[in-house]
Amino acid sequence: MLLDEIVTTTDAVTATRSRLAKIEALAALLVRLEPDEVEPAVGLLVGKPRQGRLGVGWRGMQTVLAAAETATEPSLTIGELDAVLDRLAAASGAGSSLERSRELHDLIASATAREQDFIARALLGEMRTGALEGVLTDAIAKAADRPVASVRRAAMLQGDLGATARLALTGTADELDAVGLVVGRPVQPMLASTASSAAAALETTGEASVEYKLDGARIQVHRNGDDVRVFTRNLADVTHRLPEVVEVVRGLPVRDVILDGETLALDEDGAPRPFQETMSRFGADAARETLLHPWFFDVLHVDGRDLLDEPLRVRIAELERIAADHRIPGEVTDDPEVAERVSREALAAGQEGVVVKAIDAPYAAGRRGASWIKVKPVHTYDLVVLACEWGSGRRTGLLSNLHLGALDPAGEFGEPGGFVMVGKTFKGLTDELLRWQTERFPEIETRRTANTVFVEPITVVEIAIDGVQRSSRYPGGVALRFARVKRYRDDKPPAEADTIQTLRGLLRDEREGTR
Repeated sequence: MLLDEIVTTTDAVTATRSRLAKIEALAALLVRLEPDEVEPAVGLLVGKPRQGRLGVGWRGMQTVLAAAETATEPSLTIGELDAVLDRLAAASGAGSSLERSRELHDLIASATAREQDFIARALLGEMRTGALEGVLTDAIAKAADRPVASVRRAAMLQGDLGATARLALTGTADELDAVGLVVGRPVQPMLASTASSAAAALETTGEASVEYKLDGARIQVHRNGDDVRVFTRNLADVTHRLPEVVEVVRGLPVRDVILDGETLALDEDGAPRPFQETMSRFGADAARETLLHPWFFDVLHVDGRDLLDEPLRVRIAELERIAADHRIPGEVTDDPEVAERVSREALAAGQEGVVVKAIDAPYAAGRRGASWIKVKPVHTYDLVVLACEWGSGRRTGLLSNLHLGALDPAGEFGEPGGFVMVGKTFKGLTDELLRWQTERFPEIETRRTANTVFVEPITVVEIAIDGVQRSSRYPGGVALRFARVKRYRDDKPPAEADTIQTLRGLLRDEREGTR
């Protein structure tokens, strides 16, 4: 298939806000793909090439686009593009930068103007077509004539939408339904929604496990015999950086296990050290003086038995049996006063708050729902940096004031899957953070004015706020009140940022007096 057909489809998807129309257009494309084209095409549609990171940055791409010729007629196929991306991914060692530039130049020169723009957006992760995983998953189900639930489950358990699409389109229904947990292959983590208090969360969940929300980094640990692998919430393998976690899991009384939890650095009194110290250990060249302690709150598999569909009370019992000394503190209750007490105890221990989890709910991999609800005393939200203004006074020469955006998954206030600006802040930025963002943001710059550097929307930052207010200044109709930076979230992708709908919900909460 010609790449031009994908470009035409994405144009059609971008042009409509109808989810049904998007699904129809994508399904019509998927059914025309050859088996070997499915995985590359799906990766391109969601801006995540199957080869992973390719060492192509915004500046390099702009340089190539400016220098390369433009084809007058479409001739580039999906297979040819995929082969070039394979070579880009494989390039390493002396001369690899020059080799990548040459490959990229030849690729761009073989593409039409429309295709060049598409390739640039796909490689830089800037696809804003609404063809995000949720819509595309439904399109895969339609194209393959398979139940949406089966496709979603397979995608969650495989952690690879392209591989799931190929199986759905070329395999049998039984093969799709047979996809299960594989020890050693990470699955998308279950996510939590938010509430204003533990008592309010309990009203939604009913009887629940009220557990400390640690100020650490999410990890998923797989053990198969003596082989232990540790993955981040983004499913990146960081096993070699966390030998102390590997040692703990090797010592558990099991042969095969998949654990969900957090890891964090503790001080000499057992209190959590700053989040940045924990995250520094995820850096490739981080020193090993800082030890990380693993704490687990869920178990998905034990010795040949999958537990995803078991209620939380069963999973907790298994976790207590195999890893009692490393289980996150918490209590099972349906009493609001008990839930609030656990919340106060978590805060007194230096943790962020609590997560209230419905005791009879299964593990919903990759999904955010009402079964898990996080509660923090300070309202914090994960937003995305859209731009940064140059500072003045003692901040002259430094990038300071951040433009903040909330995710708009359905395109209610703009492009589907895009970000809606909700405010600015320069508060909470330390000298270290100012220096870091002054170095970092020009590397992902998309354009600039005299006072502002606009950047790729890929940097997640945790922002504390006192609330929101109605505003006609921003498209989403809300603006942050007294926003200040808490930390950058290197462990979170922009697709997991808080949504504009969540922030708009605060207007209702404040009107009803719940915040």
